[in-house]
Amino acid sequence: MQVIGVCGGSGSGKGELCRLFAEIGIPSIDTDALYHDMTAGRNSLTEALAARFGEDILDENGALCRSRLAAKVFAPDASAELADLNRIAHFHILAGVRVWLAECKEKGLPAALVDAPLLFESGFDRECDVIIGVTAPKDLRILRIMQRDKISAEDAERRIAAQQSDAYLIERCGYHIINAGDIDSLRMRVREIAKEILDK
Repeated sequence: MQVIGVCGGSGSGKGELCRLFAEIGIPSIDTDALYHDMTAGRNSLTEALAARFGEDILDENGALCRSRLAAKVFAPDASAELADLNRIAHFHILAGVRVWLAECKEKGLPAALVDAPLLFESGFDRECDVIIGVTAPKDLRILRIMQRDKISAEDAERRIAAQQSDAYLIERCGYHIINAGDIDSLRMRVREIAKEILDK
């Protein structure tokens, strides 16, 4: 089974790409969604985060309050805090990803996608057979983030600034897709890439 890594900055449209792969029978796991599920209540991940960032990042049910944590890790001069968040989260998330991939392999699937914004930072790129980098124009990314997360343009821009550049991703990926909002072009590119990968 081919393990396909998908990476790209916030607002680049990785989710849309994964939906198009699903149309041709290649499923995906969204590591952001997995993180949301894993932080919905008190468990080993939320306890590890609270130990590092303080109990105030959890609500009364032990679930993560993302806005309180974001205020700590996306603040100016908070690079060490963001690095710690990623280190703790990656350890738990990747364990879940490996379980899912094993299930896909047992089903006899030819390929599966791992949608991981921090694919290289987590080290999971070393477990992928192929990597696709997704980029989009910055103004479109800002708009997508604002609409999705209900935050200001300034906060969206700050989030983008805290992530790796497009150039960093492109030079490390086997494939590069620009998702500028043309769904038909995106679908065509997805099918071309899928055929190349599965024909290998």
